[in-house]
Amino acid sequence: MAENKPASVYTSSQVNPYGRVDEEVAMVAEKEARRKKRMKCFMYVAAFVVFQTGVILIFALTVMKVRTPKFRVRSASFDPFNVTKSNTNPSFDISVIAELGVKNPNFGLYKYQSSTIEFYYRNIKVGEARIPRARAKARSTRKFNVTAVLSSANVPREDFDAQFANSTVISLRSQSRLRGKVELMKIMKKNKSTNMNCTMEINISSRQLRSLSCR
Repeated sequence: MAENKPASVYTSSQVNPYGRVDEEVAMVAEKEARRKKRMKCFMYVAAFVVFQTGVILIFALTVMKVRTPKFRVRSASFDPFNVTKSNTNPSFDISVIAELGVKNPNFGLYKYQSSTIEFYYRNIKVGEARIPRARAKARSTRKFNVTAVLSSANVPREDFDAQFANSTVISLRSQSRLRGKVELMKIMKKNKSTNMNCTMEINISSRQLRSLSCR
């Protein structure tokens, strides 16, 4: 009589001996996916930080950088125009209407105080004009006129050019200094002064500017 053998009982590991391996592989793959996701997020954050830093740097080097405005004589006309070219008593008495310009290269207003412009002949002051306080808009040039009487009354005769009687031009120099502030975005104010130093030659016969140079 055949003996009844007990039925064999198989565990899950015996049924699928590779199940634990599959679970471990899945866990490793999940960890790798999470690592790659973190790296991708880190790269996005790093790229954003670099981009923001670049934007701030460009902003600081352009918009927020304060440059010195330029102050120049742009043109001039003369009337009346009286010149005596004698060797014994040379003189001139000229009324000049000068167009001045304040060029503001900044991205904010340039507000400047009142000042004066002085005219010189051979380093001797021969006239001046008042410059009223005003403002130059951002990235623009403010143009305005001033009137001055240029007189050689205080110029000694020996200080005239040796060939003044035969000269065709009168050489003059103008200088001035503006003091003011550049206002950026209404939150930052910085003091900025600008100097004028221009030379001009007036053609005596035509009573017009022959040359004008500023630095």
